Amino acid sequence: MDISSKQADTVDWGGEVDYSGYEWFKDPPPRPEPPPPQATMDNYVPQPGVIEQNEAFDFALKSAPNVLYARFKQFGQLGVLAWCSEFGELIDALKQLGFDGNMFVSTRTQALKTCEDILKLNLDIEMQIIVMYLSSQVARLRRFLDSDRQWDDYPKPKFPLDPNEYAKQ
Repeated sequence: MDISSKQADTVDWGGEVDYSGYEWFKDPPPRPEPPPPQATMDNYVPQPGVIEQNEAFDFALKSAPNVLYARFKQFGQLGVLAWCSEFGELIDALKQLGFDGNMFVSTRTQALKTCEDILKLNLDIEMQIIVMYLSSQVARLRRFLDSDRQWDDYPKPKFPLDPNEYAKQ
């Protein structure tokens, strides 16, 4: 059994090749031709439907924190839960707009600002699952818009760390 897996006819018997008369790097390799100048691109002119769509998203994003606060005042924590579901639909529509290549920079900037404004609201939500759901929706939108950045402005969950201490209260 041959464990070296070498074939017998490829053995080098040590005869050195004489390179003494060879001139190394005598002729440099030919330089590649520079690429032809690219045709200047015309400025992007979006279709009217795209402009209206971005304006509608901009309006919805600007009013989202106010709508969330109104729902909280009107329905309490369950209003926040219902709003999170609607916000999820808005996020899905924004993602589709972005995947289609029709999201304006101003819409993206407003969406990131809306996320900050939502988290700055002083909502007294006792049900931690709702806080986590709201934070996950905001995180989902932020990950889509700016996946490289890390945020640390999310609310801290207020779970009791010691169950015995929680029972005493």
